[in-house]
Amino acid sequence: MTENNFEIVEKKAKENKFDFSKTILLPFVSGILGTALVIGCCTTIPIFKNNIIRQLITVNNISSEDKNSSTNNSTNLNTQLISLSGYSDTGVGVAQKVQPSIVAITVEYSVNTIFNRGPSTATAKGSGIIISEDGYILTNNHVVNSSSSTNNSFYEIGEANKVTVKLYNDTTEYEGEIIGTDSQTDLAVIKIKKDGLTAAELGDSSSVQVGEFAMAIGSPLGLDNSVTAGIVSAVNREVEDDDGNKYTAIQTDAAINSGNSGGALVNSKGQVIGVNTLKLSGTGVEGVGFAIPINSTKDIYEQLIEYNKVKRPYIGIGGRDLDEQTAKANNLVVGIYVRSIAEFSAAEKAGVKIGDVIIEADGQKIKTTDELNAIKNKKQIGDTMKLKVYRNGKEKELTLTLQEQP
Repeated sequence: MTENNFEIVEKKAKENKFDFSKTILLPFVSGILGTALVIGCCTTIPIFKNNIIRQLITVNNISSEDKNSSTNNSTNLNTQLISLSGYSDTGVGVAQKVQPSIVAITVEYSVNTIFNRGPSTATAKGSGIIISEDGYILTNNHVVNSSSSTNNSFYEIGEANKVTVKLYNDTTEYEGEIIGTDSQTDLAVIKIKKDGLTAAELGDSSSVQVGEFAMAIGSPLGLDNSVTAGIVSAVNREVEDDDGNKYTAIQTDAAINSGNSGGALVNSKGQVIGVNTLKLSGTGVEGVGFAIPINSTKDIYEQLIEYNKVKRPYIGIGGRDLDEQTAKANNLVVGIYVRSIAEFSAAEKAGVKIGDVIIEADGQKIKTTDELNAIKNKKQIGDTMKLKVYRNGKEKELTLTLQEQP
C-alpha cells in the first residue's frame, strides 16, 4: 500500500470513530429537558391544562363507550374526571346558598323530679329549615315536643316553656312559637316574628339517586352553622325511631349528630332533599344517618300551618297482627285481630266487632296493621272503605265511612 493510500484509510477511520457524548448523551439530556419544559407549561398554564383535561375526558368516555358496546351495552356510566378544586367549589357554593336558610333552635322545658324539690329546667337543642320569608320554620317534632323525649323514671319533662331561634350570622335571639306538631311523622312547624328571611329552595326527593352528593347542615352538639358532606347511601330505607314510629327515609353517610335534627340534607344544587332526623349509634357504627324525604313533608307542614295539626282518616280499632302459627293455634285466620273498638268510631258504626279478623281492605288481602294503614292513608276523611272480616268461621263484608282522627 502506498503512503497516500494509507493516509486516506486512516482519515476514514477517524471519521467513523464512535463519539458517545455527541451521539447518545446530548440527545438524551436534550429530550429530558424538553419533556420537563412541556409538562411544566401544560400543568401550570391554565389554557394548556384545561385542554389536556378535556382530551382525557373525551378519551375516557370513548373508551368506556367502546367497552360498554362491546360487552354488555348496558348503563352509560359517568366517568368524567373532576378536579378536587371543582368538588371543593361545589361544597362551598352549596354551603353559602343554604346556610342562611338554616336556624339553630333551643327549647327550654320544665322538669319535675321524684325528690319533690320543686321544678327545674332543662334545655334541648336542634335545627330548623326556613320554609317561608315571613318566619315559618320546619323542624322535627322530637326537637320541640317533650313527649318524644326518652322516658326516665326519676323525672318528668313538662311542656316547652320557651323556644329560641338563632339565625345565620345574626346574634339576635328570636322567640319561637310552636304552630303545630305531628308525632307520627316526627315533624313540627314553629314561627318567629321576622320578615325578609331566606327561604330554602326545596328539591325533588323522588329523583334522589344512590351515590349522589349530599350535605347535612345544622347545629350538631350546639356548633351552629356546621356542614358535613358525603353521599346518598340509600333511598326508601325503612327505619324505626325510639318511639316506635316508622319512616321511609333517605340514608346518608354525611355526619349527623345530636343537634342536627330538623336541619337540612341538601343536594349539589343547594336544594333541600330531606329533613335530618336520626342516626344509628353504637360500637362499630359510623356514617349511618337518616333524613325524612322533603316531598313527604309538604302536605304535613301545610296542614300544620293551616290547622295546627294533621288531619288523618280514622277507623277506630286496636288490633294485633296474626301470623300463621298464632292463627292456627286459635282456630283463626291470618290477618288483623280486633282487640278493641273506640266508641262512636267509624269501625263501631260499621259493625266491626271485637274478635273479628280483618283479612281484606278495598279488595286487597292484608295481613298486618301496616298494610291496612297504607290503604287507609291514601284516602280522605269522609271516604268509604270496604273491609272483609272473618267472624265465627265465616267471612263478612262491611262498609265504613272514615272519620277524622281525634
